[in-house]
Amino acid sequence: MSSPAAAPPAPASLKRIVAASLIGTTIEWYDFFLYGSAAALVFNKLFFPDSDPLVGTLLSFLTYAVGFAARPLGALVFGHYGDRLGRKKLLVLSLLLMGGATFAIGLLPTHATIGSAAPVLLTVLRLVQGFALGGEWGGAVLLVSEHGDARRRGFWASWPQTGAPAGQLLATGVLSLLTALLSDAAFGSWGWRIPFLLSGVLVIVGLWIRLSVDESPVFKQVLAQAEARKADVAAEAEKTPLVSVLRHHWRDVLVAMGARMAENISYYVITAFILVYATTSAGVSKQTALNAVLIASAVHFAVIPGWGALSDRIGRRPVYLMGAVGVGLWMFPFFALIDTGGFGNLILAVTVGLVLHGAMYAPQAAFFSEMFATRMRYSGASIGAQFASVAAGAPAPLIATALLSDYGSSTPISLYVIAAAVLTVVAVAAAKETRHRDLADVAPPSGHGAERTAAAPEDARA
Repeated sequence: MSSPAAAPPAPASLKRIVAASLIGTTIEWYDFFLYGSAAALVFNKLFFPDSDPLVGTLLSFLTYAVGFAARPLGALVFGHYGDRLGRKKLLVLSLLLMGGATFAIGLLPTHATIGSAAPVLLTVLRLVQGFALGGEWGGAVLLVSEHGDARRRGFWASWPQTGAPAGQLLATGVLSLLTALLSDAAFGSWGWRIPFLLSGVLVIVGLWIRLSVDESPVFKQVLAQAEARKADVAAEAEKTPLVSVLRHHWRDVLVAMGARMAENISYYVITAFILVYATTSAGVSKQTALNAVLIASAVHFAVIPGWGALSDRIGRRPVYLMGAVGVGLWMFPFFALIDTGGFGNLILAVTVGLVLHGAMYAPQAAFFSEMFATRMRYSGASIGAQFASVAAGAPAPLIATALLSDYGSSTPISLYVIAAAVLTVVAVAAAKETRHRDLADVAPPSGHGAERTAAAPEDARA
């Protein structure tokens, strides 16, 4: 039998933990999204100046996709050591790596200065960003999930998820301000560097807050139990979390990967590819497109905790399925609204898309955390989430841009997102509901039904 779950922290302590995770994920996503926006707006000219503009954009998005290729490696490394050493230490390291790489991009010479070495160095720094982000997400959501109140886990665990729209909001806001204040020549010459250099200041703030929180009590409990039975031969299996995940949780990894398809692909089409589509096909200015993403990201930030709270009431799967189906149905209206060229229609298109995306993204943190046993949870959640990003988010802007180039129409792009939505619906429909699972249950399950669950009192009375 499992040990009793540790008592939940005091509200003030939990809020500090949530704040530390939120600020850390905001900074990491700011760094990651900043690159995506710069890839759509200026990197094609700065690092691939000899190419046709649309080809240059494709090459720019290719370096953008490279960051996703490094995320599974980050998930493996950070997951392994996060399950052995703790969540907090690895989160500090991920923040340092991400911030250092982003700051270095701000100092990077362009193609005009050092030739072909410039895109090579840019790609290397993007790989470091991807590696760091691959380890960040799992640790941040677990730190909150394992500290929080089980009855409101979906709500509390959704707050680190708001780091994505907050980072998008911050990155897009800084870029929007600079493009409004600077001429195109000034922004292309030196203004684009400012948001990357700003990351250095943000990292210092993030480290100060992140170092102030305690390690997850659930992890400390399990680590103490593992130490107490070190002599037990059976405990040796716990020393390799990756092997344990693939042995006991391979179905959960596949479910997590499938669940991410619509969520990841739709997000990067809505927030990154739109900067290409709106400016090239709909005749919208860069400033207008950035402002639309900025406003929609603020709404996205606001609705995520609400979706998380709803998942506590009706379950992770129903909320997730609403988002997947909704995003698939929204794609044709999404592009039709953008094609009008009106600012109000552009805001409506992006905002509704991100609200529906939030229905998938909000419960994802608790959903994935609840799938895995404690001693392999960091590895399992990270592997499931980040391996999917290679097939989903990484090529999404690249595929969307290529489809636009080949067909000159948004229809194939809509069908691409709809296909991803179908995959996600199938994966989530095949999963078990997890909202009553006890995160203090450390025994690896032999199947989904072997997980011990802890129903909330009102559910037990039902």
